[in-house]
Amino acid sequence: MGRVVRTVAARAVDVMLAALPALLLTAGSSDPARAQATLGDRVHAGTAKGAGKAGGQERLLVEAQELVYDNDRNTVSAVGNAELHYGARTLQADRVRYDRDTGRVFAEGNVRLTEENGAVVTGDRMELTDDFKNGFVDSLRVQQTIEPRGRPARVRFSAPRAERANGETTTFERGTYTACEPCKDHPERPPLWQVKAARIIHDNTERKIYYEDATVEVGGVPVAYLPYFYTADPTVRRETGFLAPHFVNSSVLGYGIGTPFFWNIAPDYDLTVTPTFATKQGVLGQLEWRQRLANGFYNLRLSGIFQATPSVFLPAPLGPGDREFRGSIESAGQFYLSPQWRAGWDVVGVTDKWFLDNYRIRNQAITTDYFREAVSTAYLIGQGDRSWFEARAYYFKGLSTYDWQKQQPIVAPMVDYDKRINGPAPLGGEVRFQMNFQNLMRDATQYQEIPRTRSYLLTPTVNGNSYALYPTCSVFERGRCIVRGLAGLDTRLSAQVSWRRDFVDEFGQVWQPFAYLRTDAFYVDPNTRSYQNNEVTNLFSPDVDFSGRVMPAVGLEYRYPFVADLGGWGVHTVSPVAQIIARPSETHIGRLPNEDAQSLVFDDTSLFQWDKFSGYDRVEGGVRANLGAEYAITTRTGFHVNAMFGESIAVAGVNSFRRGDIANVGLNSGLETQGSDFVSRLQISPNQNISFITRARFDNDTFALKRLETGLFAKFSPFLPLDTSLLYARYAAQPELGFDHRREGIQASATYSITPNWFITGSLLVDLSHYLEVRELYTTSLDAYLLNPVGTPPVTPRGNKFYVSSTNIGFGYRDECTTVSLNYYSSPIETAVGLRERNQTVLLRLELRTLGEANLRQNISTSTTDGIATTVR
Repeated sequence: MGRVVRTVAARAVDVMLAALPALLLTAGSSDPARAQATLGDRVHAGTAKGAGKAGGQERLLVEAQELVYDNDRNTVSAVGNAELHYGARTLQADRVRYDRDTGRVFAEGNVRLTEENGAVVTGDRMELTDDFKNGFVDSLRVQQTIEPRGRPARVRFSAPRAERANGETTTFERGTYTACEPCKDHPERPPLWQVKAARIIHDNTERKIYYEDATVEVGGVPVAYLPYFYTADPTVRRETGFLAPHFVNSSVLGYGIGTPFFWNIAPDYDLTVTPTFATKQGVLGQLEWRQRLANGFYNLRLSGIFQATPSVFLPAPLGPGDREFRGSIESAGQFYLSPQWRAGWDVVGVTDKWFLDNYRIRNQAITTDYFREAVSTAYLIGQGDRSWFEARAYYFKGLSTYDWQKQQPIVAPMVDYDKRINGPAPLGGEVRFQMNFQNLMRDATQYQEIPRTRSYLLTPTVNGNSYALYPTCSVFERGRCIVRGLAGLDTRLSAQVSWRRDFVDEFGQVWQPFAYLRTDAFYVDPNTRSYQNNEVTNLFSPDVDFSGRVMPAVGLEYRYPFVADLGGWGVHTVSPVAQIIARPSETHIGRLPNEDAQSLVFDDTSLFQWDKFSGYDRVEGGVRANLGAEYAITTRTGFHVNAMFGESIAVAGVNSFRRGDIANVGLNSGLETQGSDFVSRLQISPNQNISFITRARFDNDTFALKRLETGLFAKFSPFLPLDTSLLYARYAAQPELGFDHRREGIQASATYSITPNWFITGSLLVDLSHYLEVRELYTTSLDAYLLNPVGTPPVTPRGNKFYVSSTNIGFGYRDECTTVSLNYYSSPIETAVGLRERNQTVLLRLELRTLGEANLRQNISTSTTDGIATTVR
């Protein structure tokens, strides 16, 4: 009769052996006392837990409540919370038995095998080799945590029975695969989506998953059948193969499909080839090359097509109807030259301005909604602890019919430098040096008529329809026409050195003296030889060739904060602010180009700025006083209020804002009078999730509202799963700047989570002053008809004071494994006939995490699209 030896530990017995066969030889001894002594010797002789190899073999650590030796069956068993560690693998079970005759390990009861990569394999019963690499598993379940693109996710395999081979390949018989978590309340229900297959083969060496006789199920319902396919292992971020296709359906392209093929050539570079087959135009080819280097990256994308039916597009200059070949080239790159310096580019080149929009080619450098343009730039940037350098070149490509490329500037280069240092003794404070260099050129001067009479440079006629292109002036007189961009060469170098320092006296008053010296050098060579460029001489007399100006300034800013702590009523702070700046008058007003200082906005943010112009082409002069007061409340509960009110006063010298330049900048700004308009700000934040802010400008004499911006931003979670924003803006008419009517609108957006997974989202832009433009267009058309009553008289428009300019409505579902959303977009576009139409698009997006992603974008506009002679479905 055989002899069984049992060793019992009070809590756990840690046994570390050189290798599993050594354990078998020792356990097989016929002398119980000898066997126990040997185990004890090896326990004390073993190294610490987690030790490396011994004798070229992995050490084995066995933890269990009991070790059972069966000499008759030649087996050793670990019973009771058994845990075996072999290298980076760990096997846990209620009972583990080793058969030394076959070299197999049998684990039963709550079996759990943790792989080297962190994957967890569970089952009712496992039969493995002694290194855990080969064997069979009953009721197999595999759970693995991965981080594709930095987002953690869990994937799961399951099968009634599976086979492991060499620790690298697992074959699941009648297996399933999903990245979805099981339902917590009803784990027996099928996941949101899963793949069921007769066989699933997971090859860790190739890092691929093969599916045979597979069915894709959504909510337990089969939706697709595939006899055979494979996907990359979920841990793989880049794998050669076909990507999700995209579909085409429009009246000018026909029906089509694009099938991207991704070629993972090497770990640092890849190539994507995308042929798109369209029934009406042929094959659109696209190539994208990406490469990452040791200090940066770059990519290159080429697109091109030989169109089968170019006649569906309007002829030049209204469209690309005369082009058989159309294409584009795009490239971006960035390289770190050192820890402080980086250089890069982002460029777009096209054969025609309509190509990208017609074939729905987009990237971050291209905008195709309100302003259709592609911006190409190359740059060099350096950054120190207290310094900044940036050199750039720009090329702007207009992408709509009414954009005249010859009016677009080429900026090469634009250089900015900013350096701050501590002021020298005894001045102290801070010294700042700023420099800007700009070199700009364009072929044709850009004019804007005030008030607008809808004059255009070209009015071509196609198929009996007249098209108005390139707005211009009908009368080139000062006060009737302004210049938005001057043709020719414009070069400017500006430099400014400034100093400031804060002094706080014993009463808490803050005194800040400051001074600066600004110098500008110009070289202007206007082009007056072609197009309408010669008309500019009727509007102003430019300083030709070299000119310059110098602007020294000294000033003082005074603040006196009064602080009162009212306990439960919070801390109240009242701060009167006064600022005085003494400078000579600005020179060369109206005799120099103005390219970068046209966006003048006078509000609370610019009240105490030393120079209120937005760029370097203008410089503020004259003696000016800026007065205001701020009031703030802060409570212990997080309630916060901030308010400000003030105005700016021209004390002496020429008011820079009273005399407009060639673009009339300064006029209608609120600063053109001696005492400026009043500006104010009010911000109320009951807590960190809700904020209300409003800014306003009021007329100095009548206190009439000139400018208002107000907004509410709120996050109501956790009480209500809603994030929302509401913005309202109203700007009074600025006829001397080309805005004949007031501008008024509301923008609202919200995202509401119906459940933790389901959500709806939407945004709305309402133009409250659109009817004024419609009325003006009708009046102009009626006057023209009365002078020449030919054709059909214009129809009286219906006043629509609530004009929905753009909308975005969508809903969707998202969880750890699935994202699906459906969005509808509607935005205005301006066609070649100068009328506002709508660009309406439906976007469907589906992502099955780790399995694939698909997007379907469909244009459903029924109006004429820019450059197209027929309608688009």
